[in-house]
Amino acid sequence: MTGDRLFFGAFTVERTYAASPVRVFAAFTDRGIKQRWMGCEEVRAPVIEQLDFRVGGREISRGGGGDGAEHLFEGTYLDIVPDLRFVFAFVMHVGGRKLSASIASVEVLADPGGARLIFNEQGVYFGEDGWAEREEGTVQGMKQLAAWLATQDEAA
Repeated sequence: MTGDRLFFGAFTVERTYAASPVRVFAAFTDRGIKQRWMGCEEVRAPVIEQLDFRVGGREISRGGGGDGAEHLFEGTYLDIVPDLRFVFAFVMHVGGRKLSASIASVEVLADPGGARLIFNEQGVYFGEDGWAEREEGTVQGMKQLAAWLATQDEAA
């Protein structure tokens, strides 16, 4: 039965942004900022219900998918080096069904053009292989972050 199978995967997405590493890092760690750019093509206007950015802190967000199913993200921060990196574990639910469990890291490094972001995710899908879609969603989210950063005054 397909629903009993586990599918393992991993991917890395790297992007360079014309913004300071501090500003890029804050885009992930400040609830108000993250709420402005977060989401992907499949999940519109997610609401960040909780973002407690500290080791052991939790993040919870919900959004509606194009298919009408609710997408629920529940994560816990495992490691944080301010303005440099963080590691988190999370579970995704779609339509009330547990879809995947992952561990991910975000590194924000100084770059001559501003900041280089390295996002790495690895984990397991329950019952279906969805890594290609997860990577596509992450790439879309990084594009949305770039668009939001481009509207911001670096001096602000």
